[in-house]
Order: sequence, then structure tokens, then C-alpha cells
Amino acid sequence: MRRGTFREGTVDYAAVGATHAPDLMQYPPERSIPAEEPWRLGSGEERFRTAGDALLSWTAQRAAGLQLTDVRPASSPGYAGVSFDAEGNPIAPSHAEVEPRYDEDGTPWAGPGMTLKLHGRVGGMRADAELRVISVTEQTHRIGFVLGTVDGSVVSGEESFDIEWNDADEVWFTVRAFDRPNSFLYRTVPYLVKRRRRELFARYLRAISPLYATPV
Repeated sequence: MRRGTFREGTVDYAAVGATHAPDLMQYPPERSIPAEEPWRLGSGEERFRTAGDALLSWTAQRAAGLQLTDVRPASSPGYAGVSFDAEGNPIAPSHAEVEPRYDEDGTPWAGPGMTLKLHGRVGGMRADAELRVISVTEQTHRIGFVLGTVDGSVVSGEESFDIEWNDADEVWFTVRAFDRPNSFLYRTVPYLVKRRRRELFARYLRAISPLYATPV
């Protein structure tokens, strides 16, 4: 089924949480281009924890050549983010609040309700955007977060980043996204949206996976 129209706060798209829907690739939000890539990172709890910490501390974005600025916490102190069921529908958050964590330069790790700006270029194309952290997941076998566009991007939509440690002791990194072209160029040449997304996915993998050069 096509995604619903739940909207969270200041994001500039309607289908909040659609990156968690199992049928994203078959039924993306209207006028959006979906994308999904899973990569095996290795196995074991240590690999899972290391990859999860790297993810929540913005390693994927920074190593992709993007600069984080104007990182702001949720507007309400009690904001706990949005959680989603298996169909991508918003539900009450299922995780407990945790103490804020910071990297070595004082930037807070990803937290629900946080807003930030990204600046940079990907494959020669502008990748500036204002984003909101829609949700953060920290569970025994899954760590991840969802970013949604707020304003100022050549595309609008959502990215989800998930590290999963499965029952086979394998650790997988999965990125899912949907992009709706905003700029005239991207609306006219949708291929550029796909090329931009492929380059971003490749950079995220290089950042998080120690096995990128020698996949297992």
C-alpha cells in the first residue's frame, strides 16, 4: 500500500517513517525515488557495538565529505522522537531516554528531535540540507536512526541507517532512502538523483565498514 501522510513537526515531506516500511522499494511515497543497500560488516558483538557507536557519532556523514553545523537539540526537553511499527506507522517511542553523548569536538551524538545542517558536495553535486533526527533506535541487536529533510535541500525525503546483529551472529549495515527532486535540474533529469544516492551510499559504507576493501 502507498505510504500515509503522517507529518512530524517541521519536516518538508509527508511520509514520515516510510524508510522503515518493508514495501518501500515497491511503493515509495508519491514522486519519490527509493533506494536500499544492505552490507555485511562482519560478525560478533564487538563489531556491532563499534559500528553502532560510529553511526550515532555521525561518522557516515563526515566520512562522506559532509560538514555538520548548527547542531541543535530537540525543541522540547521531553521529546522522545518517533518510533514505527513494521508497516512504517508512527507509534509511541519504545526506548528509554539516555544521557547525551558527545564526540571529541563536542558535537552531540544523534538524538531524537535534533536538527542539524549538512554542507558539501557529492559527485560534483550540491548536498546541502537542513535535517531533523526523526528517531533513534538503541536495542540489544539493533542500532540506528532516521534523518528527514526540513528545508534547503535539492531533494526532500528521508534516510534510515541501521546496524543489525542477527541470530546468525552476522552484523549488517542497511541504508534506505527516498528522495523527491526539488531543484529544476533534478526534476528534469531524475538520473542525477539516483547517481547522487549511489555515491552517498558508497561513501557511507566506506565510513562504517572495516571490510569495504575486502568484503566477506
